[in-house]
Amino acid sequence: MSIGEQTTPAPRRLAARALETTAENPWPVRLLSARIDEYIARMSPLWVEGQIVQLNRRPGASLAFLTLRDTAADMSLPVAVQARVLAAMATPVQEGAHVVVHARPTFWPKRGSLQLQADELRPVGVGELLARIEHLKRVLAAEGLFDAGRKLPLPFLPRRVGLICGRESKAEHDVVVNAHARWPALGFEIREVAVQGTRAVPEVLAALRELDADPAVEVIVIARGGGAVEDLLPFSNEALVRAAAACRTPIVSAIGHETDSPLLDLVADYRASTPTDAAKRIVPDVAEQRRGLTQSRQRIRQAVAGRLAAEQRGLDHLRSRPVVANPLALITARAEEVARLRAAALQAVRWRTDRVAGELRATHAQLRALSPAATLARGYAVLRDERGHVIQSADGVEPGQRLEALLGSGRLDVDVVAAAAGQLPPADVGAL
Repeated sequence: MSIGEQTTPAPRRLAARALETTAENPWPVRLLSARIDEYIARMSPLWVEGQIVQLNRRPGASLAFLTLRDTAADMSLPVAVQARVLAAMATPVQEGAHVVVHARPTFWPKRGSLQLQADELRPVGVGELLARIEHLKRVLAAEGLFDAGRKLPLPFLPRRVGLICGRESKAEHDVVVNAHARWPALGFEIREVAVQGTRAVPEVLAALRELDADPAVEVIVIARGGGAVEDLLPFSNEALVRAAAACRTPIVSAIGHETDSPLLDLVADYRASTPTDAAKRIVPDVAEQRRGLTQSRQRIRQAVAGRLAAEQRGLDHLRSRPVVANPLALITARAEEVARLRAAALQAVRWRTDRVAGELRATHAQLRALSPAATLARGYAVLRDERGHVIQSADGVEPGQRLEALLGSGRLDVDVVAAAAGQLPPADVGAL
């Protein structure tokens, strides 16, 4: 190669797919934009639902521009629509209207923006919205979100209440003023948010999660004044209803008037008919509590006084009895009876003793008269052999046998000289 000739570098080979790109071999912006444009161009037209938050229609312009925001999340997309399409609608659309749009997604590579090209807009009527809410109501009810068993009891006297309401709204005034009138020491943690429109759901959700995470807040009140059905739609939003069901802090719903019934009322732990009713429910009336305390004290005093009076009457009745009035009277009567019975017992014992003593003397005399000693004392004797047997017949002894003779006084040893059979005269018995 001669001097002066220029060398042209070889073109860089780009990655065929996005996942093959590297820091050394990246895609240029034009290629990425072209690929995104190609991908989006393959998408089919679709129906999109949302709420119109910005609407720009310039007189004489063929295109109108609007921003379509999601009703439950802080997301939006720009939409371009032919002015004739808007003009052909039976009901003119305004900002805040709930619509469905038939559009094709379009990507602008030069500025890297996505836009929907709409060819048809349809407003969502109140009847259709209510039908959707009714369908959602059946779905949530089937999941058990409205069951009474999962509802939390409200504290009797919370120290701090979380309040979600509109900015400088009448509902806030009703809740705070009426609650302080009932219990002046009550504290509030207030979150002022949008309570209608596209920002209502995300702002209420954020405030609800913040208050539920605060351990000092013991009950949360979500309050809003009355309004049209469309104005209360955010409080039937599925995301908001599920977030309320998941809260650990008891929730009081005070949305609209008594006839209004958004889904938040069904999932809340207590449904108040109005913001004023919510204030009456979250705290007791201090004046009423004082009256109740005074009445309770009076009832206690009356009960104690009645009990004391009844006990005093019982005591007086007992003291009026003779046995209590003169306790010695009963003892004296019993003492006299005891003395009488004692005398009678002593007399009976003496009589019995004398009688038995007489009988004993008679028996003793009879015994002495019939005893062998008495017989011996009259001169008789009893003969016994060596073994101590009494001799009753002459046949029971032999000559030369020694006998013992028991006398009335003393004894004699007797030798048998001869023994003859036969009976002696009675006078001679014992003469041996």
